[in-house]
Amino acid sequence: MSFTSSTKQRLVGTLVLTTFLGILSAFTYTVRTEHHLVDNSLIKSKNAVNYKIDQQKSKITWLAKKVSGEHSGEIKIASGNLNFDGQHLIGGDFILDTRSISVTDVKDKETNGKLVGHLKNDDFFAVEKFPEARFVITNVKKKSDGLYDVQGNLTIKGITKPISFSATTKVVDQQIVANAKIRVNRTDYGIKFRSTNFFENLGDKAIYDDFDLQVNLVANR
Repeated sequence: MSFTSSTKQRLVGTLVLTTFLGILSAFTYTVRTEHHLVDNSLIKSKNAVNYKIDQQKSKITWLAKKVSGEHSGEIKIASGNLNFDGQHLIGGDFILDTRSISVTDVKDKETNGKLVGHLKNDDFFAVEKFPEARFVITNVKKKSDGLYDVQGNLTIKGITKPISFSATTKVVDQQIVANAKIRVNRTDYGIKFRSTNFFENLGDKAIYDDFDLQVNLVANR
């Protein structure tokens, strides 16, 4: 088959135009996609303000229950930050010093010491091997002004599990006040001591799997 000179020119022209349009289309799609991702990233990083958690003014208490009663205490914050975009929470994290765990409901000094020692050993938090627990926010959904659904990763004894809860925040001048109640299933982190899901015939010696952390944070800009 043979083509005239003008036909060849038209075919070449059509091929070049088609190729150019294909490249342009692909380039446009890539630019739009990348621009969208970059925009979101820039907006978040440009407006984010970091607030450092005040270890002295912040407080975390715990409450654990058993068939025959309950115990409560405190655990100290080693460090942490809350990230805000204007008035809105967008991220954050904090580290707990597991070696600081204390019991506040037992007044007898000897009994208190024994309970604290038990919480620090391998039956519970193994604080010498795992001196820190950590929470990192992975997602925040605003429900209303100052009220959020928070999702994150909680690490205890080297085991990381996703966890979610509601939190409130208040911005006062250069300070943030944040509060949340976090329910934790201890068996998710290998803490199975006297759990009815792992041991039988415990009777009134059973300890419930869930414990609560009441988190009250104060953070400064």
